[in-house]
Amino acid sequence: MHTQTTPLRWYGDSSPGTDPAGIYQSLADLDRPAFVVRTPTGIGAVSGGRATPGEGFPLLAAAGPLPPRALGSPAFLAAHGVRYAYMAGAMAGGIASADLVIALAREGFLASYGAAGLLPGTIEKALTRFAAEIPGLPYAVNLIHSPSEERLEREAVELFLRYGVRCVEASAFMSLSPHVVRYRLAGLRRGPAGEVVAAHRLIAKISRPETAERFMRPAPAALVSALHSQGLITAEQADLAKYVPMADDITVEGDSGGHTDRRPLTALLPTILRLRDSVQHDHRYPTPIRVGAAGGLGCPSSVAAAFTMGAAYVVTGSVNQSCVESGASKPTKELLADAGIADCEMAPAADMFEMGVELQVLKKGTLFPMRAKRLYELYKTYDGLEALPDSERARLETQIIRRPLEDVWQECVGYFGRRDPEQLARAAENPKRRMALVFRWYLGMASRWSTVGDPDRVLDYQVWCGPAMGAFNDWVTASYLKAPGNRRVADVAHHLMRGAAFHTRLAHLRVSGVRIPASAADYRPAPLEPQTESEGTR
Repeated sequence: MHTQTTPLRWYGDSSPGTDPAGIYQSLADLDRPAFVVRTPTGIGAVSGGRATPGEGFPLLAAAGPLPPRALGSPAFLAAHGVRYAYMAGAMAGGIASADLVIALAREGFLASYGAAGLLPGTIEKALTRFAAEIPGLPYAVNLIHSPSEERLEREAVELFLRYGVRCVEASAFMSLSPHVVRYRLAGLRRGPAGEVVAAHRLIAKISRPETAERFMRPAPAALVSALHSQGLITAEQADLAKYVPMADDITVEGDSGGHTDRRPLTALLPTILRLRDSVQHDHRYPTPIRVGAAGGLGCPSSVAAAFTMGAAYVVTGSVNQSCVESGASKPTKELLADAGIADCEMAPAADMFEMGVELQVLKKGTLFPMRAKRLYELYKTYDGLEALPDSERARLETQIIRRPLEDVWQECVGYFGRRDPEQLARAAENPKRRMALVFRWYLGMASRWSTVGDPDRVLDYQVWCGPAMGAFNDWVTASYLKAPGNRRVADVAHHLMRGAAFHTRLAHLRVSGVRIPASAADYRPAPLEPQTESEGTR
């Protein structure tokens, strides 16, 4: 028996807009349903009202309300106590500053403090600020894997435990270290109903499936046993370790700034999601691991795409570096605000120089990538500073390092004598190791010159940056966010999430067969109204 369906019509108090501005305004009203209707003057859009079989304008398509807080995983929001499935990832050297973390926490976003490369005293000052200025609000602190400076990794974890840091973002790990395992397990306990409670949340940033799997599974038994025997975890915590994964959240990092394998996010994210499902099948965790996306997320359509692919949350990095609250200098922010999507290049990383590990940096406006690569070529070719040809040594001392190499070595002696004396012991009888420390001096100072804005070393600025920065600059070209002085980190976060919701609804309408005019189909950031405390915090 065939039943004829009565065509639906739209009915409401407002009038549909048929010009691009009216259509855009209706689609951007994310808290109310959007309807596309046929009017006597053409196709139009309107927000609010209802679909009815009665009188009104013929209904062509509809999309439900989609406020930004509806994107991503509700479990992520609940676990971290935030309003949005959005995180500002750590940028080393305090570029992801305490000011940046505090500003986002107050607006209901999670942010990770860029503790990597900082001395314990500097990290401690930031933790003291968090306790005083955002008590009870969520934040994370970065723990970067430091195979060449193991002491820093250990001291950072000791600080986190002493100050009760409840969330750590682990990055650049190729294998699990005792320190990251200690942090995770030291927060384990039994809950009232006998369930395992992990008080220390861990977000692992990865770009390879094998690394992801290490964080998805429980801590290795050998490391657990060693930590217990050293008295760093209790017997109960050692026993509970086998019931929980190392990480609560796995951030899949695609083509990002800084340490990156430059994997396409569209290929990497589905692979890690399938891996998560396989590991979940093996372990049956009561709370499945959440998988987020990072790398290349510089405009709303990219963020929307990440959520559409199944990301539980999104993580931004490069775009935050150009914001007012970041620890980058004003000259560096101006360089970043002028970057295009092709203005990045790979260069040797200071922390893993000898291993040949590279990171992605800005190449427009700086000679750092070229100069850093030359240093690594010399390191591979010669057995020590003494083996350098006179011409190469002269070029280093006049054009790149711009100081006598022996002076730099003496500065390294003073630096590592305070920070990590073991480095000097390893270099004492190893000329090649000594050369590596001198070259690492340049790489480390290049990031510092950029951070402080040294006007004499502009061409040596090391600025960690990915193509997302260019995408962001292109998107905000005609808006108030074009000027670095207007880029407040919370504004950027709100607009990326609002824009992602806008583009997600737009995609739904397109699938329904509706063609939206190009002039009404791109989210445009406008200055935000101040939010009340209840709107901005959870």
